[in-house]
Amino acid sequence: MNTVTIRANMADSESLETITEHERILQEIESTDTACVGPTLRSVYDDQPNAHKRFMEKLDARIRNHDREIEKMCNFHHQGFVDAITELLKVRADAEKLMGQVSDTNRRLQDAGREVTAQTEEVIRCRIQQRNMATTVEKLQLCIPGETPHLCKNLTVKGTWVRKCFFNFVGFLLKVLTVQDLVDFSPVYRCLHIYTVLGDRETFENYYRKQRKKQARLVLQPQSNMHETVEGYRKYFNQIVGFFVVEDHILHATQGLVTRAFTDELWNMALSKIIAVLRTHSSYCNDPDLVLELKNLIVIFADTLQGYGFPVNRLFDLLFEVRDQYNETLLKKWALVFRDIFEQDNYSPIPVENEEEYKAVISRFPFHDAEIEKQQFPKKLPMSQSVPQIYSQVKEFIYASLKFSESLHRSSTEIDDMLRKSTNLLLTRTLSSCLQNLIKKPHIGLTELVQIIINTTHLEHACKYLEDFITNITNVSPETVHTTRLYGLSTFKDARHAAEGEIYTKLNQKIDEFIQLADYEWGMAESDGRASGYLMDLINFLRSTFQVFTHLPGKVAQTACMSACKHLATSLMQMLLDTELKQITGIIDIISCSQNSEPVPGFQGDTLQLAFIDLRQLLDLFMVWDWSTYLADYGQPTSKYLRVNPSTALALLEKMKDTSKKNIIFSQFRKNDRDKQKLIETVVKQLRSLVNGMSQHS
Repeated sequence: MNTVTIRANMADSESLETITEHERILQEIESTDTACVGPTLRSVYDDQPNAHKRFMEKLDARIRNHDREIEKMCNFHHQGFVDAITELLKVRADAEKLMGQVSDTNRRLQDAGREVTAQTEEVIRCRIQQRNMATTVEKLQLCIPGETPHLCKNLTVKGTWVRKCFFNFVGFLLKVLTVQDLVDFSPVYRCLHIYTVLGDRETFENYYRKQRKKQARLVLQPQSNMHETVEGYRKYFNQIVGFFVVEDHILHATQGLVTRAFTDELWNMALSKIIAVLRTHSSYCNDPDLVLELKNLIVIFADTLQGYGFPVNRLFDLLFEVRDQYNETLLKKWALVFRDIFEQDNYSPIPVENEEEYKAVISRFPFHDAEIEKQQFPKKLPMSQSVPQIYSQVKEFIYASLKFSESLHRSSTEIDDMLRKSTNLLLTRTLSSCLQNLIKKPHIGLTELVQIIINTTHLEHACKYLEDFITNITNVSPETVHTTRLYGLSTFKDARHAAEGEIYTKLNQKIDEFIQLADYEWGMAESDGRASGYLMDLINFLRSTFQVFTHLPGKVAQTACMSACKHLATSLMQMLLDTELKQITGIIDIISCSQNSEPVPGFQGDTLQLAFIDLRQLLDLFMVWDWSTYLADYGQPTSKYLRVNPSTALALLEKMKDTSKKNIIFSQFRKNDRDKQKLIETVVKQLRSLVNGMSQHS
């Protein structure tokens, strides 16, 4: 028994060792180069009998495991691979188009390069000839000193030759050619040499400097129409650059003809004149593209002269003023854009027939509404077509404003601040003004005003996306301490409040128009029990209008409804008290108005009927003829007729006194009131007493 146990243990030990060895061999095969696999596999066959079969089984299991891992990895990356191939196919057409453009550009660049090379070689050849001639002249001058005064006279430096050399000076040529290649300095050198030989160098230095100051003033004088084209500005800058490049060369090529102090004095004088000229001419420009070109020219001009050692900080300060001018021209341009958008809007919800149209809208405007997204096509979005157009144009304005910040050597924080400030001006001044003018236009009715309120609500919600849009451009976090916030919220809130006020005004005007159409049959003895036709039309109009208000916030709809009812009640009361009105048969009109209780949801209890409470109590007093209660409870807070003013009641009773004529007020009371004249007289006296007491107390 012990022997069997020992043998079993030995077999298990050998089996465990074999498994461990096979695992080691598999790991070695997986981790070593294929060239070293042979010796490793040989060890399997040198081992115990049938060990290679067990190794093959383990190898097959390992292969299947790797196959499963490979399959998982392929499944995981398959969709990404398909998407990448799809995108690659889309890009191929653009790549081929770009390759054609690159080839065309390369060809044109080579053609232009050959022309420049030929011209450069010609200039070099001419320069060599000129240098040889100058050397010859110099040697001849040394040989004939007696002719020096006559030669000096002929070689006097004019005010004219500098302007002729640099009037059409092209700055980019300086990158290829030096100033010596473009300008012949030999007359200056010869004159300086002649005066030096004569011992009168100081005279020539003073003369040269005096002449150059005069020439500087001529160069700095702009053409009167310079502001009309970019070429006018370019010509102006080129001649100034040419002048100071010449002075810089003279400063370094001669010893003392000009000094750094002299060139600095010339530059400071020129800089003041340049700034004044640019400030004046840029103010005439109304084209933002031209102002942007001017900015680019100023930057190139400043960078060029800064490279020659001239201070240009004042020019970069001037760019802030030009930036303000640029923003003003942009604001004027976008005011016209906004005006056109508002004029072309139909002020109706945007209809979308399918998913493609829906995505086209939300790609231009950040709109998300879970309820609308669940609806089936076709459906309508709450805002009108002007909303995505306005949003897109604000983004276009930001891009246009950003163009001015390029090449200004400003930090991202400064650029972010400039963009936000200019956008704030667009929202709070330009867009706000356009909205206010739109709301006040006569052709804008109640339906359009309701849509404007809805539009401004959605634009207000989109302001946070404009914040993110600027942040993505500048990479400046909105949480930065000095970051300017957008004020669009106040713009759209103010416009919405203005539209709400205009709704109340137009609604009241419409009510007045209906009341002016009132056509009572004054001679009718009895009311026919039906409301007047004009009032039924008015009530139907109000109901349809309030139905439109259901798209508005609840508070706005309720305020409009209450305002309309109060105005209607006031108008009816004024009609009732009209001094020219001698008889009334339309008392049913007032009843109809007061029973029209809740045209819009959200009112609590009898809140809306409070608008008619003065009329209602006055009506109840006359219909019930409850003067004893009224007079007894007058002035008490619990009075049933607390809202009935004695003056109002007196005015109506005065209309009822005269029974000698056929004018009967409240004609339904005629039979009952014929024998109550004495009672009326008594009530009139008491009411007069109350009115007199009120006037004395006040």
